[in-house]
Amino acid sequence: MTDPDIRVAALYRFAAVADPSRLRDDLERLCGDEVRGTLLVAHEGVNGTIAGPGAAVARVIDGLTALPGFTETDVKYSSAERMPFHRLKVRVKPEIVTLGLPDLEPALNAGTYVAPEDWNALIAHPDTIVIDTRNDYEGEVGAFAGAVQPNTRSFRDFPEWFRTEGRALLDRPNPPKVAMYCTGGIRCEKSTAFLKSEGVTDVFHLQGGILRYLETVPEAGSLWQGECFVFDERVAVGHGLAEGTHTLCRGCRMPVSPEGRTSPHYVEGVCCERCYDTRTEEQRQAALERDRQVRIAGRLGIAHIGARQDRD
Repeated sequence: MTDPDIRVAALYRFAAVADPSRLRDDLERLCGDEVRGTLLVAHEGVNGTIAGPGAAVARVIDGLTALPGFTETDVKYSSAERMPFHRLKVRVKPEIVTLGLPDLEPALNAGTYVAPEDWNALIAHPDTIVIDTRNDYEGEVGAFAGAVQPNTRSFRDFPEWFRTEGRALLDRPNPPKVAMYCTGGIRCEKSTAFLKSEGVTDVFHLQGGILRYLETVPEAGSLWQGECFVFDERVAVGHGLAEGTHTLCRGCRMPVSPEGRTSPHYVEGVCCERCYDTRTEEQRQAALERDRQVRIAGRLGIAHIGARQDRD
């Protein structure tokens, strides 16, 4: 389905939630039948991305920001040519972004926000270390010039990386500033709270994350290289939040660049260079049939029943 009126809202807010289950129910009612996506609710706040008609998305955002503690919820808007989610999921979790440290309280202990227009000056300074708090495959799609890549497989691995490798980067006579970034701001904000709990005090994070930077900073003056992976069917976006050139491998759920799609091991809807050797013949045939059904459904303008499970 193609709809130029689809609005996408990526949002998060660290704020105390006394009753996450009640907030979950309220958000489900606000979303109704028009809004799809994923929202995570925990005692530490709310995180997620939703999409739908502009008025319906505005209804959800207005309802959330009217709640105590959520007035300054960080929301980044973009548009999509088609609905990027197959269904709505609103779930209660121990953390709204999983670091494995639910007692950090980023709402009280996070580092210093840096606006996108001030970010270049901070990370270009020789006394600043820039750390990407995202996962390895995200860094491969795009990154800030000169950033340290922990190459973690999941955000939960970040504390161990810092304690075993990252701390050594700060071992200087005059400790450097630490500038951290992520897709929408939530992981780097929580990471600064973690670093402060580890005794690091001069810590900064990119307000609104890469998405706000790409939306705000003109490409001619940008220090961003490549595209930014996003967790929906757009796969990646570039400057101005225009849809990028990466696609999603249906075998391993990893992003595939235009160059990657020229590999003899890339089969659309089935596998890519990463997962070619791990797919059995039975799995490949099943994936080929599913891809065929999705294409037929697309030509008919209907939702493929199996598509609902794409993002589980």
